[in-house]
Amino acid sequence: MQIFTVGGAVRDELLGLTVQDRDYVVVGATPAEMLAQGFKPVGKDFPVFLHPKTHAEYALARTERKSGHGYRGFAFDAASEVTLEEDLARRDLTINAIARADDGTLTDPFHGVADLTAHVLRHVGPAFVEDPVRILRVARFAARFFDFSIAPETIALMREMVASGEIDHLVAERVWQEFARGLMEEKPSRMLAVLDECGALARLLPEVDGGENVGLALDEAARRGHELAIRYAVLLHDPGPAAFDAALQAEQVARKVKRVNAVCARLKAPADCRDLALLVARYEADIWHGAQLSAASLAKLLETTDALRRPQRFEQLLAASACIHYAEGAARAAAASELFLRALAAVRAVDAATIARASNDASQIAQRVHTARVAAVKAALTLTE
Repeated sequence: MQIFTVGGAVRDELLGLTVQDRDYVVVGATPAEMLAQGFKPVGKDFPVFLHPKTHAEYALARTERKSGHGYRGFAFDAASEVTLEEDLARRDLTINAIARADDGTLTDPFHGVADLTAHVLRHVGPAFVEDPVRILRVARFAARFFDFSIAPETIALMREMVASGEIDHLVAERVWQEFARGLMEEKPSRMLAVLDECGALARLLPEVDGGENVGLALDEAARRGHELAIRYAVLLHDPGPAAFDAALQAEQVARKVKRVNAVCARLKAPADCRDLALLVARYEADIWHGAQLSAASLAKLLETTDALRRPQRFEQLLAASACIHYAEGAARAAAASELFLRALAAVRAVDAATIARASNDASQIAQRVHTARVAAVKAALTLTE
């Protein structure tokens, strides 16, 4: 039995980066031998075990054979005769197909070290085309290692996979997982650019704009260290000009909401990401034009967005809007956020309970509270009603 560190841990160590997780491959062992040494089985599709003390994952060396469509369409062979080189050959990129022995010796049959030095993302071999998830992984790695180029032959294979229809067999959960991870990288715009270049973006998310405006907004969200929900809302925003005319804006909002709902349903996006994206679709134009709103409109918007009960989510809305419009004017975007935060503070200072107790007509309480909130906003911001 031989144990090697593989994949991202080796890659990141060679790049001088902090290693987050370590994966190990075991060569020359059977499941029975792993169990005898106290390892706990966790793998369903192929034998993966947890170390009895560290709980790190140890996978038996295996080969893969295409047996159907999609990332699940594989048959695995994890016999003890499978070699380290055969296990590395099934991996996606050369920079992820490097193994390190306990003594530090590297096994690098596909020249991943050279590609790390040259800053190139290159597929390991022709079997790359068998797993459509690899298209998303390459795009995600491009967002992380944004100074790496993608080998022309790798982009060509990605285009072939899109053209063949293999990408259409991806399940929503895997698409979401890779998109979410890519959005959290340092330069998420690169993920969109790569997917757009190979044709995958139009097939997976035809509603998403892969243009420069969305990319700039995403990268600004990343620069500010925003959480996934904000980055996702920025990804789904409509980069077209916002209409402030009431009729046109209502039409735009309806179209934006329909678009966001379609994407979220296809990706099975988590509720927090979906809800914020919808909030941005409905109210982002109002946030951008906040300086033109009356005190009554500001108070109404705060009530409609549930900002009083959910101030943190409202602040996410402001953050998303600031990123979306950063390229148009950082100062104005910041001023819009400040305006709404001051208005929110004024509205939250209104004592609704006292107003309710002083009212003789219960049916008038809501209106009286709203009127008090409008007055508070007007006083705080020196606005007209």
